[in-house]
Amino acid sequence: MTDTDTGVDLNPELESTSSLSLFDGDEGGLLLEQRRALLALVKLRFITARTHPREWAALMENPRAIVSRLNDLFLELVVDTEREVAFKRQAVPEAGGRFPTLLHDTAWNREETITLVFLRNRHFTDTARGEERSWVDVAEIVEHLLSMRPADATDDAGDEARARNAVASVYKAGLLLGPATAERFEISPAVETLLPLERLVDLLSWLEEQATDQATDQATGGGAPATDETPEDEA
Repeated sequence: MTDTDTGVDLNPELESTSSLSLFDGDEGGLLLEQRRALLALVKLRFITARTHPREWAALMENPRAIVSRLNDLFLELVVDTEREVAFKRQAVPEAGGRFPTLLHDTAWNREETITLVFLRNRHFTDTARGEERSWVDVAEIVEHLLSMRPADATDDAGDEARARNAVASVYKAGLLLGPATAERFEISPAVETLLPLERLVDLLSWLEEQATDQATDQATGGGAPATDETPEDEA
């Protein structure tokens, strides 16, 4: 049966078997896999083809459908097809100001920031010379962090604990791949997408400032410039 005014098919049997309806009263316009992809993009800092293959495939099949839902939330989608990474970011009004947002800036501390820069440089160097994947030992990261301590640092145990906590934080963010208890990790290609060259320059400048005034930073609890945005309710 068709509504003669609108031309819309009103066949009840067709409506009840629609592949878009997933629960009673469902008015959503996305397929199941598209909804999974949208949820992952909103919930997580980023997705990759390797870590979220189903979601990535659904996104690549019809990105416009998912982009429109993100835009409804004042979010933009960024896709790096070369590294197969996708993430969302806050949209900025053309007339200036700010839209309401689900996101908040996440500031990395000094050790985490140094770790991110180290991983970004290692991944860039390895891939530039033709390596398909880039790997790093936890001991290498810790050693690098300890080498960045002020000359008068004396809290060896505390500094090492902070270094290992930084590795754990970056792992939790999804930028180190492998079992959580491993001593060697693969570096996610997302580190280059999330830290483009201009962002890397900002972080290096911030680290130089911290090196000259670390005591003040520790006293005030200052953090590194935010490197990503996450949903407010995300741990």
